[in-house]
Amino acid sequence: MDLAEIWRVMRRRWYVLLPGLLITAALTAAVYLLVPVEYRSQSTVTLLNSKKATVAFDGNPFLSTQASLTGMADGLARNLNSDDSKADLKALGVTGVHEAKIADNALGPYMWLSVVGTDPAAVLKSDEILTTYAEKRLLEFQNQQSVTPDAMIRMATIVPPQKPEAQTKARLQFLVMAGALGLVLSLVATFFVEARGRRSASSGKHRPAPGEGGEPAASDADDPTATLRMTVAHPAGSGATGSRTAGSP
Repeated sequence: MDLAEIWRVMRRRWYVLLPGLLITAALTAAVYLLVPVEYRSQSTVTLLNSKKATVAFDGNPFLSTQASLTGMADGLARNLNSDDSKADLKALGVTGVHEAKIADNALGPYMWLSVVGTDPAAVLKSDEILTTYAEKRLLEFQNQQSVTPDAMIRMATIVPPQKPEAQTKARLQFLVMAGALGLVLSLVATFFVEARGRRSASSGKHRPAPGEGGEPAASDADDPTATLRMTVAHPAGSGATGSRTAGSP
């Protein structure tokens, strides 16, 4: 089946294809209205060495880095993603979904703190709360271990919570899926009806009429003399042999 034939089928079965396309359009519009746009705000923080550890570097923490700081950043991120921290953050007013993780391709103890939600203002406020809470949790960990203030790891904000940006990828995926599914089902229904129509037409065209081909008609099915009449009308030996006999001298 070429493109021309496909077009002819679609045009011939428009009464099947058109309702399917209308339903597809309605489904796509419903997805567009029901799936909200999500916004994302993100901040970047880093862990710094203690004041005591930076004495040899004239107190500059960016010149003193240790592998233990990256390990601490990983542990802090896990804690911020825990159920207890989620409950604390919710009580502080954080809405949406928050996430803390080591920054991608980071060469040091850098962390990404992000919040995703449907209200841009609430998302930005939540990310600010999350950034402040992360520093608080870092101090609590060290206080629990009785670390002296001069030996405590510190946190610095590299990038403050950014203006929320719309995340349209998920919504676009749902729209494409709804449109593609509706279109495919509409085409399947159209060609199914076309196939049924062709099958019915083909069966009616090749079905022999009652009484043709030597078969008795339906009205003669119960007549015991029908077979006898057919025998008399077409006696055995008639045909080519009978014609030769009649034509011989």
